[in-house]
Amino acid sequence: MPKAIVLLSGGLDSATTTAQAIADGYDPVALSFRYGQRHDRELLSAHAIAQHFNLSQHFVIDVNLAQWGGSALTDTEIEVPTGGVQSDQIPITYVPGRNTVFIAIALSLAEAQNAEAIYLGINAVDYSGYPDCRPEYLAAFQHLAELSSKAGLEGRAPKLIAPLVMDSKVDIVKRAIALGVPIDQTWSCYLGGEVPCGVCDSCRIRDRALIEAGHPELATSQGQELFQ
Repeated sequence: MPKAIVLLSGGLDSATTTAQAIADGYDPVALSFRYGQRHDRELLSAHAIAQHFNLSQHFVIDVNLAQWGGSALTDTEIEVPTGGVQSDQIPITYVPGRNTVFIAIALSLAEAQNAEAIYLGINAVDYSGYPDCRPEYLAAFQHLAELSSKAGLEGRAPKLIAPLVMDSKVDIVKRAIALGVPIDQTWSCYLGGEVPCGVCDSCRIRDRALIEAGHPELATSQGQELFQ
């Protein structure tokens, strides 16, 4: 089986992307990041997902983006938003340059591993216009992949694949169920703790989708109250 690098955060989207890579015939090599996020709970989920799918390799890389902050996910002085996503503004949970850094490292790993693809769980629909989650961003990075490496010059640059990029969150939940993703083992909450907070923007998006997709039992109690 050809190898594919999969960016595995531990959230629902990245877990579903991992399952999709397997369904597409790839042997996934998981890549996760300790980037200075508020908590490491999502990395525990990433490890659990890697084990669930029996992945042979799982790299966890330290890249401390919290040193300069600029996001509610890396700066504890900035409050995590709980009022719901606003369609006309990029939220404070956007981490400057995060996907650019992650994909660049994924390209290095892909070349070293002779991987044919890099799978990304980015989504441009149910989030609020993160600049590094758009199809045109992905296309530009694909061009860079073809220019920036020995593999690219030899005509075998890894293909950047974002299977969920234009899916709604409900579509992602349905795809996860179909692919056998253990949704209860994933972590999407912006906060740490034993259970998801149920009130941050990420929890709200996830809970609404779970309920609309017919799986309210997987939503938080707060989400069940809000969206049922």
